[in-house]
Amino acid sequence: MNPQAKLIFITSLLLGSTITISSNHWVMAWTGLEINTLAVLPLISKSHHPRAIEAATKYFLVQAAASTLVLFSSMTNAWHTGQWDITQMTHPTSSLILTAAISMKLGLVPFHFWFPEVLQGSSLMTGLLLSTAMKFPPITLLYMTSQSLNPSLLTTMAILSAALGGWMGLNQTQTRKIMAFSSISHLGWMTIILVYHPKLALLNFYLYTLMTATVFLTLNSMKILKLSTLMTAWTKAPSLSTILLLTLLSLAGLPPLTGFLPKWLIIQELTKQDMAPAAVIISLLSLLGLFFYLRLAYCATITLPPHTTNHMKQWHVNKPVNTSIAVLTTLSIALLPISPMIATIV
Repeated sequence: MNPQAKLIFITSLLLGSTITISSNHWVMAWTGLEINTLAVLPLISKSHHPRAIEAATKYFLVQAAASTLVLFSSMTNAWHTGQWDITQMTHPTSSLILTAAISMKLGLVPFHFWFPEVLQGSSLMTGLLLSTAMKFPPITLLYMTSQSLNPSLLTTMAILSAALGGWMGLNQTQTRKIMAFSSISHLGWMTIILVYHPKLALLNFYLYTLMTATVFLTLNSMKILKLSTLMTAWTKAPSLSTILLLTLLSLAGLPPLTGFLPKWLIIQELTKQDMAPAAVIISLLSLLGLFFYLRLAYCATITLPPHTTNHMKQWHVNKPVNTSIAVLTTLSIALLPISPMIATIV
């Protein structure tokens, strides 16, 4: 892609996100979401492969429908209350439509079908954008309207997202699809706590972004799109494979690593809110996610030769690890000791 065009699209993405995040008026928020959608479409379809064009088309149709619903919900709310302010979403039907619209934007169950397909048709770097930066504006809208959303609906959607994200990721062999189902599962954790402790949902999103960025950048630098390639990558870049192992275990939420922190705080908050059954269910469902992260980690580091897969040996590349990967990995692994400080901020 032409560097100037790429610069324009990335700038538009930043502009759209900033407009949505900083707006108080529904029409401005909608404008920001539309700029975002239009800016990311060329990034998805840049390879001109039929799969990429299909992904861009699916993305456009879903996002256009979701934006229409956002506009519709804000208009019906303004019609009943005379308020265009984002925080004044008080009409119950409008709140319901808005929940559906933002769920479509994010890829929450039952509006998740487009997300794995779009991620599979994109490159790894565009996949990273779709999994992290593109989810930030819709999550901020949920954060701003959290006091007027329906708690039982969000809890149901969250548990279904955690279940489906874990369940459907089990038999995948493509790394991008595995990351897509991982994203759906993590969104479930953010959604379940959103009404009760919105700041905790945002903290979960920030830490999820850190860990997902590390995984995507590592996979991108090793050029890994499927598990069979991952099995042979140990000889090519041993340090990156080790980094990948630790980050995947952190994404799974295992205790000494960063990923344990948001899950721990969310379970604690749910218990305080007399929602122990929901906490138990979502904790058990995260074991499904743990299984496919362990499968990825196993393929990355534990399947040392000789093994039964027929493959070409990859050349060992003796180049240093990218600085951004090193910094992100450190943050993805070692933030748990400073959790008291993070907890005071939240």
